[in-house]
Amino acid sequence: MSPAPSQIILASASPRRRELLQQIGVQFQVMVSDSEETPAPSEAADIYVRRVALAKARTVWQRLPPHQQYPVLGADTEVILDGEILGKPADRNAGLAMLERLSGRAHEVLSAVALVYGGVEAVRVSRSIVSFRPTTLQERETYWDSGEPTGKAGGYAVQGMGAVFINRLDGSYSGVMGLPIFETAELLREFGIGVL
Repeated sequence: MSPAPSQIILASASPRRRELLQQIGVQFQVMVSDSEETPAPSEAADIYVRRVALAKARTVWQRLPPHQQYPVLGADTEVILDGEILGKPADRNAGLAMLERLSGRAHEVLSAVALVYGGVEAVRVSRSIVSFRPTTLQERETYWDSGEPTGKAGGYAVQGMGAVFINRLDGSYSGVMGLPIFETAELLREFGIGVL
């Protein structure tokens, strides 16, 4: 795998993941993956996030023409409560129900990052514990109606207004955002890609 690649491809449409890669000086293009993101029956959350992150990277890698093969980075972030992957709320009712379940409790956030390049694959997982203070129905409704929780795992964004609900975070802030920077930088360096 030499010379070292000058850039990577991000297999995600997430603006948060783009911002985090820019933050550490990584050159990248975006190619959105269309891989399936549904947990298999009884699939453990850590196995699921690894599988999805790797599937996203593999799917984009397979679409690249031979003369444009850069490392492909895939990622997946999930909120887990009582062993259940909460996913993204389907609508307002689902979002409010999720926020109510998280109220006054701690939950787990798993964020996997995978890199595929030249027949080599590697995956890292970040595990964080996020604690919500008790929230009121009015707060949850106001937050949902802001539009921020739409399309977010667990129905909230740590980097946005959702931060007012969080009284403790043990782990990776960037991982809860959607791309664990420490693990991502480790992977990139492993593949000879400069960071910072």
